[in-house]
Amino acid sequence: MGVVRPVGHEERLSLIEHLDELRTRLIYCIAAFVVCFSICYWQNHWLLETVNKPLQSTQNLDGKKRSQDPLEEAARFQIRTGAAQKQAVAAFRSASRFYAALAADSGLSLRQRTLARDAAVQNAAAADKQAAAAAAVPTNRGRQPITLGVTEPFVTTFTVAAYAAILLSLPIILWQAYAFVLPAFSPAERRVALPLMLMVPFLFLCGVAFGYFVALPRAINFLQNFNDQSFDILIRAADYYKFSVVLLLVIGLLFQIPVGVLAVTRLGVISARQLGRNRGYVILALAIVAAVATPTPDPVTMLIAMAPLVVLFELSVLLARLFERRAERRAEQEWDEDDDPAVS
Repeated sequence: MGVVRPVGHEERLSLIEHLDELRTRLIYCIAAFVVCFSICYWQNHWLLETVNKPLQSTQNLDGKKRSQDPLEEAARFQIRTGAAQKQAVAAFRSASRFYAALAADSGLSLRQRTLARDAAVQNAAAADKQAAAAAAVPTNRGRQPITLGVTEPFVTTFTVAAYAAILLSLPIILWQAYAFVLPAFSPAERRVALPLMLMVPFLFLCGVAFGYFVALPRAINFLQNFNDQSFDILIRAADYYKFSVVLLLVIGLLFQIPVGVLAVTRLGVISARQLGRNRGYVILALAIVAAVATPTPDPVTMLIAMAPLVVLFELSVLLARLFERRAERRAEQEWDEDDDPAVS
């Protein structure tokens, strides 16, 4: 399989050996993706249910919030109709027992007992019909995306499994990419690059988690309830999953700000003090990036995406200052050792 370990900076490989290493690392990346895709496709029902949860959480079925979406109004009508039918079942059965007791009363005339018996039978039959109707009220009232083509359910499931496989295999792919370019780094550059490369998948997964649990439900809630009284809101599966993946991907990439800040500060392009002094311009730039990067035009999603970016920027500036102070102390110690006659 060729070279699979990171090549040292001092090692010299021929073009064929480099190509052999590239082929080997691509095979490892493809194998990792295939394994992750197999797992995701095997669990595609759970995967689709997980992706659909933010969509279902935007429904207003309890009527606490005013909503004039015709589909939600129909769902609320079904819920209340089912509750009324269950209540009617108890009422009809009570009336049936009452009329049955009257039919057995010898103090009534034959005609009255006959009418009571008929009423008992009719109420019992009505109770059975109401019970059957109540049982037939849809229990799966969660909002589901729709498909329009014959092959779209299969293609959409395949696509979502592929997206999830890319997300799961991303740390392995990034490591293989880092190991391939590692020989081009000097030992000093490697000390800078290694922590940053380790931060990339971690921050990306944090961004995806933030997007899934915080940004995506609020974005969907805002967009799906906007002018909902004027539309029958049907959500196509392909469009919904594309929107979700793009939003999560964008937020995951935006969470790489600490990597960029630490890279430019540790390489000496700019200092943490200069970043702190120009904080206002940076925040303005983050607002523009959040507005352009988010796939929705609403300000709610932009602010939700921008808030953690500001926090991450401030934390990365603090971390850069700590690294700079450690580097300054290390330089002072080396200077003192060079000036110490006993050492020389």
